[in-house]
Amino acid sequence: MAYGLRVITSFDRQWLTERLGEQAGWWSALDVVDATGSTNADLSAAARAGAPSGTVLIAEHQRSGRGRFTRSWEAPPGAAVAISVLLRPPASIPLERWTWLPLVAGLAVAEGLHQAAGVPARLKWPNDVLINDRKVCGILVERVGDAAVIGMGVNTRLRAEELPVPTATSLLLAGAETSNGEVAAAVLTALRGWYQRWEAGDDLSVAYQEVCATIGRQVRVELGPDESRRGEAVGIDRGGRLLVRTAIGLEAFAAGDVVHLR
Repeated sequence: MAYGLRVITSFDRQWLTERLGEQAGWWSALDVVDATGSTNADLSAAARAGAPSGTVLIAEHQRSGRGRFTRSWEAPPGAAVAISVLLRPPASIPLERWTWLPLVAGLAVAEGLHQAAGVPARLKWPNDVLINDRKVCGILVERVGDAAVIGMGVNTRLRAEELPVPTATSLLLAGAETSNGEVAAAVLTALRGWYQRWEAGDDLSVAYQEVCATIGRQVRVELGPDESRRGEAVGIDRGGRLLVRTAIGLEAFAAGDVVHLR
């Protein structure tokens, strides 16, 4: 099923600033580059150097993109868009609430992809964005002092033979062609809104559950090389933890790799 076709074009900081309109002012610094090693690594260095909250770096090619558990990946130039954002949450927000930031980013990407490409994106707890149960975006949040660096890598134009794993997909393979610029602008717009709600202390658990593909599924939560739990995912609590009904009762998980079981 096609969700509407758009011309694929590259973009720059001026285009993005104009596309964001009044919202551009909320982001303290916007930079768009053709390629870099890792946008998250670049912004982590910028955070240590004192870069302000709202700093954004976007690349249409990463030579050494990073994921969770030191996983690395690389997509062909122009086939994905990497968006990293540096945010400095107020000191009044306790660190335990930072565990919500990967989920906040997931909400933003799901909303942004719907706005930019019309795709029905869903979330696999805590930080994968899916289309038809296949991963279209990975999210990595890293703490750097008092800053959070949020990285989002969206597969936009990857072809089937270019997918890193069989369980991945891209907007192109989902029948949606949209520019990397439109995706970046839509994700940043959505992220601002969800982050402000998180910053204000809103309970986002209901909103997350509405777009979470994990709820109601049989899952395996991998906690380490030799430790895992199996059961039915039944909800998300106010702390963003995944609630799973296992053989020993209802358990809440703040971290872990989730596998959806058939």
